[in-house]
Amino acid sequence: MSVAKASIPSWAWTWPGLAWSVLVAAVFLGTGGLLAAVAGIVLIATVFAAVYHAEVVAHRTGEPFGTLVLALAVTVIETALIVSVMLAAPAEKSGLARDTVFAAVMIVCNGIVGACLLWGGARHHEQQFQLQGANAALAVLAALTTLTLVLPNYVTSAPGPLFTTSQLAFEEVVSVALYGSFIFAQTVRHRDYFLPIGQDDEEAHAPPPSDIAAALSAGLLVVSLVAVVGLAKLLTPTVELGIDRLGVPKEVVGIIIAGLVLLPEGLAAVRAARANRLQTSLNLALGSSLATIGLTIPAVAVVSIVLNQPLDLGLGAKDQVLLALTLLLAVITLGTGRTTVLQGIVHLLLFAVFLFFAVAP
Repeated sequence: MSVAKASIPSWAWTWPGLAWSVLVAAVFLGTGGLLAAVAGIVLIATVFAAVYHAEVVAHRTGEPFGTLVLALAVTVIETALIVSVMLAAPAEKSGLARDTVFAAVMIVCNGIVGACLLWGGARHHEQQFQLQGANAALAVLAALTTLTLVLPNYVTSAPGPLFTTSQLAFEEVVSVALYGSFIFAQTVRHRDYFLPIGQDDEEAHAPPPSDIAAALSAGLLVVSLVAVVGLAKLLTPTVELGIDRLGVPKEVVGIIIAGLVLLPEGLAAVRAARANRLQTSLNLALGSSLATIGLTIPAVAVVSIVLNQPLDLGLGAKDQVLLALTLLLAVITLGTGRTTVLQGIVHLLLFAVFLFFAVAP
């Protein structure tokens, strides 16, 4: 069903309602095996509902504001999940924000972008996009990732992969300034750099939803986001227990969180690529990675400073190599304004390398 239609499909409000029912039931029944399984299913469905409502609001605002709304919604989910889990065990989860943000960058820049390039290239052979917009996004992404995830390993004021309080506060300001500058360029000064080329599918030309439909979806979006945070916090102990039993590194928790919140947006990006709207796919993907670092890390840093909790940010040597290779590859593959299946295959194989070495470091 098109997001342009005024009526809201039943699943888009039923799943958030069920999510709140599960949360209430957990208060009285606890988190048993059956309830945990139900909560997991409802959580995934509610994430899809949240992204649906974000898409309705996004379609009302138009491009490139639409992809911005969706990216911000996903970032709110991710930030709330990280903060809620960190508050439960500050010392044990000091590296959760770093692991989740790094996983989000790898999932977006290799998994989602690779799938879009592969699927779009397989169907349309060669696809085009606005080179200026991609270059702008990659420039900001390279600065944010390096300053946030690499620089903490090399400062000398504090031991370990972390900033001092003053350094962390300064990093917050720089991150927000970089992201804000990108948003200004994307939505005001150079908006044309991010507009799709030759969008000719039915959904792209569908009439926008009414003000009432957009307002209803905005309200349901908030309800869904709060429910997602509650369910994720409810399921965190179960997920960690499963990871311990499997004997895989704790960093996998960050991959699970990032994968959960990015799944619906990733599907939306792949659908756009399949419809020969690669620009929309890249707006979604690169915009998400920028919002993840430019907004999630500052928000988590504020919590860390206010509550005086540890926050490890620096990546290990292995992950620094993977991050550098990802940025280099993105500059090369997105540096011509045209893509084929070959670039998609390379990105997806690098994503497979990331997953393999996360489980078997």
